[in-house]
Amino acid sequence: MKNYSNDNTARRYLAHVGLFGTSQLHLRNPYIVAWWSAAFPGFGHLLLSKNLRGFVLIIWEVVVNIHSCLNIAMVYTFQGKFELAKDVLDTRVLLIYIPVYIFGIWDSYRTTVDINDVYLLASSENHSFNSFSISPLEINYLDKRKPIYGLLWSLIVPGLGQLYLNRILIAFFVIIWTVVFCYFSHGLESIILLIRGNIEESTRALKPEWFMFFPSIYGFAAFDAYMNTIEQNKLFEKEQRNYLLHHYQSPSFIIRNGLKERK
Repeated sequence: MKNYSNDNTARRYLAHVGLFGTSQLHLRNPYIVAWWSAAFPGFGHLLLSKNLRGFVLIIWEVVVNIHSCLNIAMVYTFQGKFELAKDVLDTRVLLIYIPVYIFGIWDSYRTTVDINDVYLLASSENHSFNSFSISPLEINYLDKRKPIYGLLWSLIVPGLGQLYLNRILIAFFVIIWTVVFCYFSHGLESIILLIRGNIEESTRALKPEWFMFFPSIYGFAAFDAYMNTIEQNKLFEKEQRNYLLHHYQSPSFIIRNGLKERK
């Protein structure tokens, strides 16, 4: 059940509040979105709420990265062991990885530019959209939240910041991958050994090919939660302002150039 039904009187809508999250149009920097796609294919598309495309690219990145031993080769490269880096790389898989990696960057940049144009058109139409959705499974609604909470929860466990915003699909996906990375990297085991002072055992236990995914997923989860909290707050204020104007403001009361006037 929603508090507004789309009657197709507008070509574009600024947002949609659904059971599994709020999708909205807002201005984004194409270079920032492309950078996130370069950091981890799929993250740029998740920032754009292009979730299905983002999920496909993320799964592709993990599977191909592990099979090509790309992260291990990067670790050897950072250590100056270039011969070992060349030996571990599986070029048969790596050559498949490169075109998809470049496509993810290009497509996220192109899509951001298009969505920015659509946002400007939708903003000029300024059509009503649903701001409340309820069902036996979930309740989602627009309200103001604190960006710092989304950031902090994401830094504790990636995905919790998205749950704070009721972005259920992305939260579930990020949490699942966090658990997978944590399990296969032996990250917690390595941390426990490090706390005990067993540095050599901690180093041996850690699997770098899986552990190197953590900086990207932590950074993305924190950035996405913080940024989307700010944008949803703006959306809430815009929706509330439009509602009050249409239902409570006198038709004889107008605003011109910031000055209040009456007809």
